[in-house]
Amino acid sequence: MAVVELEFASLPVHVRTARLVAAAMGRRLGLTSGLLDEVKLAVGEAASRAVSVHRHHAIQAPVVIRLGDGDGHYTVDVRDAGPPGDEVPPLQAAGEPASVTDLIAASTDSVGKHVGELRAESDARFSLPAGLGLALIQGLVDDVTISLRDDAPGTSVSMRWLLPGDDDEDGNDSDADEAAELTSASILAAQS
Repeated sequence: MAVVELEFASLPVHVRTARLVAAAMGRRLGLTSGLLDEVKLAVGEAASRAVSVHRHHAIQAPVVIRLGDGDGHYTVDVRDAGPPGDEVPPLQAAGEPASVTDLIAASTDSVGKHVGELRAESDARFSLPAGLGLALIQGLVDDVTISLRDDAPGTSVSMRWLLPGDDDEDGNDSDADEAAELTSASILAAQS
């Protein structure tokens, strides 16, 4: 099991480094190019969120990213040191996280309201609603866990991707299933 741990200052320039390291490790583990794009986007979003939280609440504390492989998965854990629950996705009335569609709609409304302010003040900045980055990560990654850190104050965003050649969740080999489906499709096409 290979493990890499990155600690970096809460500067946006380090987000790119985190994405590149995550992609390099994923490439060494045999992830496909499509999955590597997903890894880069998800890790970039999680690291960017952590940097933002640190810049507002814990500027001196480093952002910590732990990358590893084990149990047939590539795991990336991004930890921040902000207040518990900072930037957690908004909840709907039933206590369920808001959907990505709801968050995007809210951000569109938010952006529209801020356009006038931006024109009035050249230095004005606006941000998307809290939780949009986490909702994006949840939409990208099939296996993601967002929890409070147990070792320090803050949030942990843990993402996992199945490594190629390992069994899928049903205990079946994904490549073998695809080959069987292709073979069945070829036989049916040949009989027509």
